[in-house]
Amino acid sequence: MAETAITAIIPVFNDRPSLEIALETSVDTLSAITPDFEILVAEDGSTDGSTEYVREFEKRDPRVRLLHSDERQGRGRALNRAIREARGSIVCYYDVDLATDMKHLPALISAVRDGSDISTGSRLLPDSDIVRSGDREIASRGYNLLVRLILRSSIYDHQCGFKAFNRDRILPVLPAIRSNHWFWDTEILVRSQRKGYRISELPVRWRAGKGTTVRFRDVFEMGTAILRLWWQIHVSEN
Repeated sequence: MAETAITAIIPVFNDRPSLEIALETSVDTLSAITPDFEILVAEDGSTDGSTEYVREFEKRDPRVRLLHSDERQGRGRALNRAIREARGSIVCYYDVDLATDMKHLPALISAVRDGSDISTGSRLLPDSDIVRSGDREIASRGYNLLVRLILRSSIYDHQCGFKAFNRDRILPVLPAIRSNHWFWDTEILVRSQRKGYRISELPVRWRAGKGTTVRFRDVFEMGTAILRLWWQIHVSEN
């Protein structure tokens, strides 16, 4: 498998309208960074035509590759698979709704080029520029505070879907990841810190996607996931 400079991963589940924008924007943004890149669409059991759209895009631009799953496997598993199949020495991923401004992608990648094992966007640094509802802001800050306190993380924002990795360094971490969905972002940062990895956290401009709300079940699941990872790290894996 020939290595390339950068692999960008876009996780997708029934996101065709956003995907159509994200693919075009990704090609333009990455082309300005390096001529040597690929885009992996980690499509996770979509039924809205996302698969067919990417297959047609592949025919026009071979730098785009589809990783299709017939059944929903979860965002975390989709990302694990894509990182393993990536050809890039630097692997990045971002949410298909482009909630994080793509103007930050060059800095995200440069941080890894300059020696970081991981770089991650942050909505909670002083220079970050974010717009979202009050309930989501409170939930996010509370969640990240708990991760910092209970899991001893030095990161301020664990859940921003805008990260880059040194692929050779992140591959050994993946077998330990147990989260199949949203908690994947937190778990990979926490486990990487425990291995002594160098992580750069960068302020970003971020706008919330449409129709996002916080439910009691979400808050409960957040707390449960944090405690489960603490148990795994400190009890079951020792």
